[in-house]
Amino acid sequence: MQRRSFLKKAALGAAAGGATLAAPVFAQESPTLTWRLASSFPRSADAIYSGGENVAKFVSEATGGKFQIRAFPGGEILPALGVLDGVQNGTVECGHTASYYYFGKDPALCFDGAVPFGLNTRQYNAWVRHAGGLQVLREMFAKFNIVNFPCGYTGTQMGGWFRKEIKTVDDLKGLKFRTAAFAGAVLMKLGVVPQQIAGGDIYPSLEKGTIDAAEWIGPYDDEKLGFHRVAPFYYFPGWWEGTLQVSLYVNKDKYEALPKHYQAVLDQASALATNTMIATYDAENPNALKRLIAEGAKLRAFPKPVMDACYKAAQETYAELSAKDAGFKKIHDAYMGFRDHEIPWFRIAEGSFDQYMATAAK
Repeated sequence: MQRRSFLKKAALGAAAGGATLAAPVFAQESPTLTWRLASSFPRSADAIYSGGENVAKFVSEATGGKFQIRAFPGGEILPALGVLDGVQNGTVECGHTASYYYFGKDPALCFDGAVPFGLNTRQYNAWVRHAGGLQVLREMFAKFNIVNFPCGYTGTQMGGWFRKEIKTVDDLKGLKFRTAAFAGAVLMKLGVVPQQIAGGDIYPSLEKGTIDAAEWIGPYDDEKLGFHRVAPFYYFPGWWEGTLQVSLYVNKDKYEALPKHYQAVLDQASALATNTMIATYDAENPNALKRLIAEGAKLRAFPKPVMDACYKAAQETYAELSAKDAGFKKIHDAYMGFRDHEIPWFRIAEGSFDQYMATAAK
């Protein structure tokens, strides 16, 4: 009798509760969510901007559409360089950005993006995913109420577009150069006058002579902005960006409120978006470079004395920042220690193979 009474009450409860009691456990633990993602990048820079859109696409596919993220290009819902603030204070749930944009808040943030004479794509990926890099970076981001995920790499960037050739270190003196903040801090030691200019304003600034040179990303992105028409000398390498690691920022409170499998989906979506971006740049840059040269771009390597002077200035800058900030020094030592550990191996294996193939494949 007691068993029949219990079953009757359970049946009445199920009828009253409707779908809630009848729903599978997984469905109950998979809430319907809609998030907004603010990007720092314009839609026209499709290779890098698509990293945020791909995260949204992969998250939706993995959750059967229950977890939706809508991506917005830079300036649409937040200023392009306001993504960190917007995610930190919860204006948006997440953002897709480059951490070196926030050099002024904390120079150590640049280790999540790019630093002068740093890691290349393969090395960066290894440091973050296998050698403890993500742990030290997340310790830093915790004070900004952000959980960060690696979410794309551009590969080694170019050194930029110059109206005149750079033959000696003296040619840098007085040069008005649009570049990233950390590179600017280094180049100031050599007499460069760094300029902070948004991507859309670079071309008219070069055309009018307001600036003498500018760096953006690499051939695929640079071609769209037409820099070669007003500053024909195209230098390499961009020593301030052995690669750029782009990141997905997630508000820490919002992240911790997610079911564990949604947290895992964000991680996996970011990793897949990373691989897609690497493939895009590696496939598209060679084609774009050929077109640029055909249209008059003059490819130049920075002279070794110029590279050596920049390297020396970078080491001085690192020493100064490390002396001022123990947090910066901790990440610097971990990052550069890994770089110095990796370079001999890459020189033996990757470097020797690439050098031989560069001549054998002609």
